[in-house]
Amino acid sequence: MTTSTALYTDRYELTMLAAALRDGTASRPCVFELFSRRLSGGRRFGVVAGTGRLLALLRDFRFGEEELRFLRDGDVVDAATLAFLEGYRFGGTIRGYREGELYFPGSPILTVEGTFADAVVLETLALSVLNHDSAVATAASRMSIAAGERPLAEMGSRRAAEHSAIAAARAAYIAGFGATSNLEAGRRWGIPTMGTAAHSWTLLHDDEESAFRSQIDALGTDTTLLVDTYDIRAGVDLAIRVAGTSLGGVRIDSGDLPIVAAEVRAQLDELGATGTRITVTSDLDEYAIAALAASPVDAYGVGTSVVTGSGYPTASMVYKLVARQDAAGSWVPVAKASADKASKGGRKAAFRALADGTATAETIAVSAGFDEVDVPAEHPDARPLQVVLVERGDIDTSFEGTQGTASARAHHLRVREELPIRALALSKSDPAIPTLWVDAV
Repeated sequence: MTTSTALYTDRYELTMLAAALRDGTASRPCVFELFSRRLSGGRRFGVVAGTGRLLALLRDFRFGEEELRFLRDGDVVDAATLAFLEGYRFGGTIRGYREGELYFPGSPILTVEGTFADAVVLETLALSVLNHDSAVATAASRMSIAAGERPLAEMGSRRAAEHSAIAAARAAYIAGFGATSNLEAGRRWGIPTMGTAAHSWTLLHDDEESAFRSQIDALGTDTTLLVDTYDIRAGVDLAIRVAGTSLGGVRIDSGDLPIVAAEVRAQLDELGATGTRITVTSDLDEYAIAALAASPVDAYGVGTSVVTGSGYPTASMVYKLVARQDAAGSWVPVAKASADKASKGGRKAAFRALADGTATAETIAVSAGFDEVDVPAEHPDARPLQVVLVERGDIDTSFEGTQGTASARAHHLRVREELPIRALALSKSDPAIPTLWVDAV
């Protein structure tokens, strides 16, 4: 079974490569940029996620015997291109926003520098990872803000493809969720896992009491009992009778949650179970979580909405050539001029302008070449946003694995504190801060 990721790509990238090898432009130094022209769904900010996964996938972007045979048998590219791909290793440099960072329209989230041949073939891989993971992380961050100090658990694996489910759990964790139900995400990324029982557990037994007693015997009284399989009030009463007032929690997965949660809290308190926590699930999204802010809820479990980006399953990112060298070796900025799809040419450097610790602007300095760009004079206290992820083919491993995931989560929670108050609202609006374009000096 191959571990190569080289065919996680679109055919036209290889046909462009073949043509470039034929006409001699494949070796031209180029700058590609991954960015989003707008924030999906009228969101006020976006969250970068997927960077650590992308770097790991880039390491396996190799054309082995199986991949080359497929391309040869399908007559996808010519013999010269097959020979080139056999020895392909990305040898360029990638700079980008740290995983967990906030982004806004035009933010140069990823800058890929190398030959045309080096960089063009990475388009699909980079976009498929960052579009998915950033969409999930953006939705998850909004849910985390709505939840406040109450913990959130991701439990949407059954609503996503098997590999997407693992990636979504990671993205949600980076953006503020505290746990996942997905065991592979826990193993691979070091995310705390959670889960006790579903309705099928209760239905398996002859009666609800037998199910509760068996769960308590197996997991102890600190477990959480699902009390809405039949009648919620009867279920709560039975739960406390079986487990005692030290029962860890009850879960509610149906009904008008603000009303039901208040009734269950009152019932638990009347029964003396004042420390028993209430977890609610049932198709929650950021709006439902916000509506429960005044309810006596202790924790939330979110499934479908978080793994699908809460209605916006892509971050609408694109990957474009923004600069190249000409035949004489001079740098030339290039850009699309298509209606509603225009891009800005030139290599970018990005900075977050701050005033008393609060973000005021996304400042992007534009340069045609490779010269280092200083902090713009207009914003001397601005925070640089880009870091080196790959240096001449050498991948920085600190952004990968459990270490990279934990670091991305910590970074996100830290930079989220820079958002102005208006960014925390859930309604559709313009981005929380403007994107300002300045000439590099």
